Amino acid sequence: MEPAMGDGPSGQQPSADQLADLRVHFRTVHGYRRAYRIAGSGPPLLLLHGIGDSSVSWVPILDRLAQSFTVIAPDLLGHGNSAKPRADYSVAAYANGMRDLLEILDIERVTVVGHSLGGGVAAQFAYQFPERCERLVLVASGGVGRDVTVMLRALSAPAAELAMVPMQLPVARSMVRLGFGVLRLAGTKLGADADELLRVIEGLPDADARTAFIRTLRSVVDWRGQVVTLRDRAYLAEAMPIQIVWGGRDGVIPVEHAALAAAAMPGSRLEIFDDAGHFPHHADPERFVALLEDFVFETEPMSHEPQRWRDLLVRGARPDVRPAAATVADLLASANAAAAVTEATSG
Repeated sequence: MEPAMGDGPSGQQPSADQLADLRVHFRTVHGYRRAYRIAGSGPPLLLLHGIGDSSVSWVPILDRLAQSFTVIAPDLLGHGNSAKPRADYSVAAYANGMRDLLEILDIERVTVVGHSLGGGVAAQFAYQFPERCERLVLVASGGVGRDVTVMLRALSAPAAELAMVPMQLPVARSMVRLGFGVLRLAGTKLGADADELLRVIEGLPDADARTAFIRTLRSVVDWRGQVVTLRDRAYLAEAMPIQIVWGGRDGVIPVEHAALAAAAMPGSRLEIFDDAGHFPHHADPERFVALLEDFVFETEPMSHEPQRWRDLLVRGARPDVRPAAATVADLLASANAAAAVTEATSG
């Protein structure tokens, strides 16, 4: 069932002028229904949401982005209005699905923007299909380091899907809301994202949605943390423009991962939204859109050169791409200082 056109994260409601850009479209890919939103004109921008979320995550900024870009915001398989089959929910499979959807839409090359799980999918897309990826934007991205909130680690455990069933009952939902409310009042980082996390949890209305969520989660997380990383292949993206965005108060994936990603991709740009949690594009949408516009229009799209790619593969990665703690602190401090200068100048 399609959500109401006015629904958006954190209760944000789009204006009447936005509605044409928010309509959900459907295509069948390999026998499965794929939902997506498409709007605007200009350089193609592919927006990939996080786990348990949907294209609704991008609705508050979709109309603004559509003024400068052709925006494609799909519901990943197993999410939102897309089909939720018993299928492969790995980041590689998601990257394949995005390639196929773009092929159907006759869109050859894109700048890929990925949030959380979508960041891991975006990085995988750039790795599997470098000839299709012009730029890469990682927003509080998964797939950088092992650390991730204990909540997701617990949900990856065996039989966790059974524990999710009673969460749909009114009493259980009230208790979950109360728990997040306590975290918010206590000033915790996870509490800073309470409204967004509740939106995701309550957006899993049936068994198919919950099963798809668990299958997706277990493909990237176990009890020890995240099990996939983009850093071992990051050297292949040395010619690609890359923007990294993170919230300074991210309680889902720690902000230190922003510096780890930046160190693994030395030519990348790094921007920290100090007061934001795991959803910086919701915390300060105007700043986020301006950042994307500046990044795309100030950089040249990567042109894939197979021989250069082959040479990089032969040469291999540096022995260790992990920065020392001091380097992490320096990178974050530098990003924060740059953000402060930008804010002071714009003010």
